[in-house]
Amino acid sequence: MQRIKFDMGELIAFVVTAEKASFRHAADALFLSPPALSRRVERLEAAVGARLLERTTRHVELTAIGQEFLQEARAALAGLEEAIQRVNDQQKLRRGRVSIACIPSVAINLLPNLLAKFAVQQPDVQVHVIDESAPQVLDAVLKGDADFGISFTGSQESSLRFEALTRERYMLAMPRSHPWAARPHIPWAELSGQRLVSVSHKSGNRLLLDQVMAELPHQPVAWYECNHVAGALALVEAGLGLSAIPHLALRPDHPNLCAIPLTEPDLWRTLGFLQRRDRVLGPSAQAFRTHLQQELLPMPEAVSMAPERTAPAKAR
Repeated sequence: MQRIKFDMGELIAFVVTAEKASFRHAADALFLSPPALSRRVERLEAAVGARLLERTTRHVELTAIGQEFLQEARAALAGLEEAIQRVNDQQKLRRGRVSIACIPSVAINLLPNLLAKFAVQQPDVQVHVIDESAPQVLDAVLKGDADFGISFTGSQESSLRFEALTRERYMLAMPRSHPWAARPHIPWAELSGQRLVSVSHKSGNRLLLDQVMAELPHQPVAWYECNHVAGALALVEAGLGLSAIPHLALRPDHPNLCAIPLTEPDLWRTLGFLQRRDRVLGPSAQAFRTHLQQELLPMPEAVSMAPERTAPAKAR
């Protein structure tokens, strides 16, 4: 097969000249002098072995062969541009940076294993984790400090999009030595008279828990309060009480604590992605988001049980 010798500059010169139908206008667009542009087109015609343009004193017209060649030239340039873009995207993906905001239970008990798998696939991508309460996660996404967030049931902010990933149910955390530790489930009503360790009113979980407990005939007493679930679990481990927590807040292999499903009613919250509607994720952030989505669905605790309640639509 005979090799045709011409460079991309000559091909671009021909395409722009054909589209402008003028050597002068094409030369201006390419920042060349008209004679330099003309020489490029002539070299391309010599390589192709056919005249592609008919020159007149006022304008330029394509020959019949030039009309056919123009379509092929455009396709070749478009294909090369796509190939370069794919390479650039791959380079950005390999050397990119991702910022994710998430609630502490996700950061502590869910994200590490997912990050470890992602690091094997994309070892050069840096990941910044903003592990804060639900309102702060919301704020980080709104301000653009995070590419996206993972929190529980969404937001009423019109500028944000919430995409549900999975649901997690509420459990009762207790020491493994507790008499209830071997039970399959525990009705909320049995918490009456028990000393509880609760999260404070600043936590997004507190509103939902208060709504359920307000309907009990004898409300449990919150003897201790912490701002975050991690602090509440430390007090449970010290034997100071029991705590109603989301499923992801406690690792199943915790050496000293276990969590038993709370029932009557079953209580759930929905975890999902928070992202600004006007934000387009870069290659690294999109790859990480896709990785999380694939790994999180389905989760064992996402199996529906009835009757149930779910967290309110607005994260606080």
